[in-house]
Amino acid sequence: MNLSYSDFELFGLPEQFAQDRAAIDARWKELQREAHPDKFAAQGQAAQRVALQWSVRINEAYQRLKDPLKRAAYLCELRGAPIDAHHNTAMPADFLMEQMEWREALEEAQGEEELDAIAQSLATSRKHLLERIAKLLDEDGDAPAAAQQVRALMFLERFGEDIENRLAQLGQ
Repeated sequence: MNLSYSDFELFGLPEQFAQDRAAIDARWKELQREAHPDKFAAQGQAAQRVALQWSVRINEAYQRLKDPLKRAAYLCELRGAPIDAHHNTAMPADFLMEQMEWREALEEAQGEEELDAIAQSLATSRKHLLERIAKLLDEDGDAPAAAQQVRALMFLERFGEDIENRLAQLGQ
């Protein structure tokens, strides 16, 4: 193993968006077993520290690979189109209109049923965005366009939390 490997190289996976979650989980368990610091106890503290570094690196890669949003952002960065969400808010124009409509609907929602309807609409849009990102990254090789879609997906994730917060407020 090499600490400079990409997450995909580290896990022995193809560098693409579409991944098999079970394969990611299985490989993570294998790598954690191989790099567990206790396994290197007889080789001294230096070997255990290196194993600990590996364990941390494996966990970081696992967190990125298993999460579609983080995996997409990572792939965009690897392909020269970093998300840079704090400085670059470019999103597809049609998505910006949809975003404003969702915000208005959330503000006007009166009860759980209306919030659930917004959440359902959001889930459908999330699914379509993930499909678009997969196509842009895996088929079209268009990381800049995928980065715009990833920024839109980041909004959906935050908006989903806002809906959850409103639902929690209703439950109190």
